[in-house]
Amino acid sequence: MKQKILIVEDEFIVANDLRIMLEKAGYKVCGIAPSVVKALELIAAKEPDWILLDIFLQGDKTGIDLAGQLTEMGIPFIYISANTNQGILEAAKATLPYGFLVKPFREKDLMVMLDIARYRHEQNLKYNHHTEPPLHKQIEHIAQKQEPVSQRLKQISAAMHPVVPFDFLWITRSKPRTTTKDVYISRASDGTFNIFSTDALLKETNISDRDFKTWNGTALVHNGKPIFNGYDFRKLRMESRSVQALSDHYKLESALITEIERDTEVFQFIFFNQLSDLYTKVHSGIIAQFKKSLELIIDKIILSKGSVAQTPAVDVPVVEKPIIKKEQAIEIQKDFNGIIGNSALLHAAFKKLELVAPDDTSVLILGESGTGKEKIAQTIHKLSPRKNKPLITVNCAALPLTLIESELFGHEKGSFTGANEKRIGKFEQADGGSIFLDEIGELPLEAQVKLLRVLQEKEIERLGGNYTKKINVRIITATNRNLEKEVAEGRFRLDLYYRLNVFPIELPALRDRKEDIPALAAYFIDKYGKKGSSLVTSISTDALNEMQDYHWPGNVRELEHLIERSMLLTEGEMITKVELPNSTSATGFSGDDHFKIKTMEEMEREHIMSILQLCKGKIFGPGGAAEILNIPSTTLNSKIKKLGIKFEFVK
Repeated sequence: MKQKILIVEDEFIVANDLRIMLEKAGYKVCGIAPSVVKALELIAAKEPDWILLDIFLQGDKTGIDLAGQLTEMGIPFIYISANTNQGILEAAKATLPYGFLVKPFREKDLMVMLDIARYRHEQNLKYNHHTEPPLHKQIEHIAQKQEPVSQRLKQISAAMHPVVPFDFLWITRSKPRTTTKDVYISRASDGTFNIFSTDALLKETNISDRDFKTWNGTALVHNGKPIFNGYDFRKLRMESRSVQALSDHYKLESALITEIERDTEVFQFIFFNQLSDLYTKVHSGIIAQFKKSLELIIDKIILSKGSVAQTPAVDVPVVEKPIIKKEQAIEIQKDFNGIIGNSALLHAAFKKLELVAPDDTSVLILGESGTGKEKIAQTIHKLSPRKNKPLITVNCAALPLTLIESELFGHEKGSFTGANEKRIGKFEQADGGSIFLDEIGELPLEAQVKLLRVLQEKEIERLGGNYTKKINVRIITATNRNLEKEVAEGRFRLDLYYRLNVFPIELPALRDRKEDIPALAAYFIDKYGKKGSSLVTSISTDALNEMQDYHWPGNVRELEHLIERSMLLTEGEMITKVELPNSTSATGFSGDDHFKIKTMEEMEREHIMSILQLCKGKIFGPGGAAEILNIPSTTLNSKIKKLGIKFEFVK
């Protein structure tokens, strides 16, 4: 007997169509609810196994509000919504659904999504995975770091912004009223966050200390109303001189307010945005679900003994072992199957890896370029029962558009012009083992459809063939793209995303685990010392501190190339200087071109050509264009071919 499903949808025609589809497929529909209140009544009475949940419902509460309660109850759910903008997708993702269907959809889409969701739910129960929202875990980790308050606030802001977008955030104590611990966070145009104490904010906005004390004698009165858009925000401005001053300076047009009680004290979090109609009840619902995260911010940061420093003052973590010697490398480094590091974030990824490796579950590895996604894929295969079978790696970005199907699934002799012999595709080569699809976000939509079929049916059909072949392959994928954004913009299939995203492993950027830099430097000094003739065995305190200050856009790959290059340039046994890239790199765009409108392809072509000219045509290795651009050399080669860049153009 198939499971019971509750439909939470306020449009009766849509809900009834869903009911007919589900009952036709053998599911039992135990009710239709147009609101959160009615849904909770039916859940208590009918005890459904699954819930199909619309986001915008009748009443004040949304599907987002209900989703939080469903997670606590342990009831799995799938969103059904006509809204797929990035903000809604981020908010929905934070509630950990098992699927997301976009209206209108076909009956087949619904059945496939239910199959995917059921499989993901079984895997999550098996691993006891997703026991609490990832954002809360992330904020908990950041809040407990032994780092300056301003640094932690910036990291928390970056984590919260995708879920609750804001251009300015004001955290203040409203009961008993005081501004001594006020925190102000502004978001710059480049996406970074600036942290201000009260004194720093007054200087920034040219507000006098006297005016500030007069305006902030009483807390902001909002009478329990969370959302202020349009007229409501203009009224709020009139009633609060502080809001008026902030909105004038930062061009703010809307606000979202929530209060957090800690013992006898009450704190206000006031999120502002430059858009006049941004905040909806979806955002207030999300904030309600993440009150534990806001409580952590109050307890661990706002009420901590550390003071909030203005952003320009950069705090550098203390380096406990400033000089690293080659002979000490084995003692310093922490090695997990060849992956170096001992930070909490990296160990969280290791824990997930050890958990999922022995199974056949699909794994999606997320992380920026250079964080070691391929190394993680190799480790998963190495620790799995398939370790004696092949691991086939496919760089999706390097596959020519015309040959993707042939490369992945193979072709028969004579199936197209130039097919002079039969070809075995990558999936067939990986039969019995694993296939690693790197840069999966680069795969074109047509190829995504075929890949989804392989995942669902576990069979392939060679191009030009007239029969299908069953395969037994474990799928491991990786991307440095934001797949939710790709889905929202129509470049990645939603059903494929949920099929691949059964067990995600997120790899932290190097800038988020700088405590691992000494161990990584030691490892690379030892590695290249054995390979070459360099006498280098150590690195100076100043050089290591300089590396600790750097942002590392290219992550571990960039660090490795830097150490290798520094060893070649160093005379003696100690690296005393590292040549870190400048914050502004040559792009080759001249002022004459400033007013010329160019396509994205033209801009990308010119940028790649300028870097190739800078590197004198060198693509691979230290100092090559791939290193400077922070992309794999295979990806760069593919782009060079696609953009028609010839070698003679870059001399």
